[in-house]
Amino acid sequence: MLTTNEEIKTVGETLPEVLEDIEIISTSKPFIEANTIGSTLTEVKHSHIIPVFIKDNEPVISHCEFIETALGTVMDIFRGEGILKPNIRLSHPIKGRIPEAKLKPANALLEHEKTIYYERMAFVIEVPTIYTEIGGNRLNLTIGGVKSYNLDNLYNKLGADQHFKIFVGFKNTVCTNMCVSTDGLIASLKVKNLEMLKNAIRMMLQDFNAVQMADQFKDLCNYELTEQQFAQLIGRCRMYRYLPESLQLNIPELMFGESQLNTICNDYYRDKAFCRSEEGNLNLWRLFNLFTGANKSSYIDTFLDRSVNAFQLVNVLQDAIKQKNTCWYLN
Repeated sequence: MLTTNEEIKTVGETLPEVLEDIEIISTSKPFIEANTIGSTLTEVKHSHIIPVFIKDNEPVISHCEFIETALGTVMDIFRGEGILKPNIRLSHPIKGRIPEAKLKPANALLEHEKTIYYERMAFVIEVPTIYTEIGGNRLNLTIGGVKSYNLDNLYNKLGADQHFKIFVGFKNTVCTNMCVSTDGLIASLKVKNLEMLKNAIRMMLQDFNAVQMADQFKDLCNYELTEQQFAQLIGRCRMYRYLPESLQLNIPELMFGESQLNTICNDYYRDKAFCRSEEGNLNLWRLFNLFTGANKSSYIDTFLDRSVNAFQLVNVLQDAIKQKNTCWYLN
């Protein structure tokens, strides 16, 4: 169960002001950008059709039901806390039309004659009254999930497994980067109904130790890379994908692509919040945020996995520096 202490603070009398400020940040800076559009729960609920299992025409768990189930669980567990409206991102639209408009040209379709749903969806629910501060950045507790219908066998019938990803972590309000660790992610959740989904979300939240995770993030500030080490890290990251599989097996996995590494290099010099010091050094908290910032260009279906991968990578670097061990990325 999440608790509050000196590191995980509860805002008291200033709650309305805090909520107003954070909501502006949440809506003006998407937590993921690549190939996605923003939406609202009202739009998803009333304007998007729901896919069905083809064998018996029974509906799958809809995006709206997923979001509402998560929101209800969050409100139940965190009673008395300030909870923001879900921030929703959608991709891969599946378009259709009503039967009466079957013969119409596409450019002549009226709005009520069109149907649509989105194959992939990600959302976050922010709890700004539970937060911590790291390196001058405010991090708000955040819960969210990802749904991709392409992972489900829609040619089956009701009762077949439906696939979800759920997470709990922190959102950096300076940049809306998602800070997620392995302990806060269920990357391959299979459920058959809403009750199973609700129970899984509840168990994840109850088992999550926010204080421990915040302490792990704070400890990253105590370790840094020199400019030479950063250059070597980026070079090794670029080499990783070309290594023979036999060598990759002995090296911590890297899930970031070339375009994202380019973003990290650019932000190393130019990011106002997380760039290098005047000496060229970069602490691991800033490095982590360079990776999570570049992760915003990931597609919905890889977004959470790369978020965790960024945390895993900086932990490998931290252990190498702390224990003075050999690390392939810095060797």
